[in-house]
Amino acid sequence: MHRRKFLQGGIALGTMAASAPPLLGGPFTGKIPKSLKYSMIGERLPLADQFQLLKQSGFDGVEISLRDGLAVKDILAAIDATQIDVHGVIHGYDDDHSASIDLCQQVGGNSVLIIAREIAKLSYADNFARSLEIARKAIPHAEKHNVRLLVENVRASFLKTAEEMARFIDELESPVVGAYYDTGNTITWTKQSAQHWAHVLGHRIGKLDIKDRGHAVFGNPKLKSKTAVGTDGGEVHWQKVRQELATVNFSGWASAEVAGGDAQRIAGISHWMDQVLDL
Repeated sequence: MHRRKFLQGGIALGTMAASAPPLLGGPFTGKIPKSLKYSMIGERLPLADQFQLLKQSGFDGVEISLRDGLAVKDILAAIDATQIDVHGVIHGYDDDHSASIDLCQQVGGNSVLIIAREIAKLSYADNFARSLEIARKAIPHAEKHNVRLLVENVRASFLKTAEEMARFIDELESPVVGAYYDTGNTITWTKQSAQHWAHVLGHRIGKLDIKDRGHAVFGNPKLKSKTAVGTDGGEVHWQKVRQELATVNFSGWASAEVAGGDAQRIAGISHWMDQVLDL
């Protein structure tokens, strides 16, 4: 999309929004700001224009990683120009979290997504102990910069049940550590439902990753389970997930983690998040 076409489209969207009646929203309106992963933005535009696209599509923030290769000065300039927050950093598989924590602090974020990675040659007990040690080493640096370490439920982790992940977080005994709860990741490689993970993790949940593996548009139907039954055409039972989040009075960021694309696709993702989160 050319810059001029994008800006003209933004003016049109702004005019439509100004003339539309106010939306009342749902029970999580004002409690769950919307975000997505920076790598999902398919429009090749200057960073500030990409952030403006997010704002016009109804997003409040974005999550980045070191792999995105963004300069801190450019990020800060884009934040100032658009008021889009860079609320967190996605850490990779490196055992040293300090660079991601530093980046998060520099851009005004408040969390680093981390993974309790499984080493195939190690036993479960050794994997557990190893990951605890790695996280413990990162905690002082995270505390210093007022950044949380949020453990995500992912296939690459040895934590295959919600109970295991809750125990891992609790053993670290630090308010800095919590859960980055991914709704879609519960479907294809665990035998527990999305709502069960939400129930068990409960108050530990700091942020949400939003996806639905079985959804035809915002998922991957090829990975669809034969037994899971959800809502919205997918496998996550969003009503039950929302009920569990409401029980613990959840308030925090929700980031879409699905296939990205152009401005139309980004706007569609935003609308879909409004539906499944009842915003």
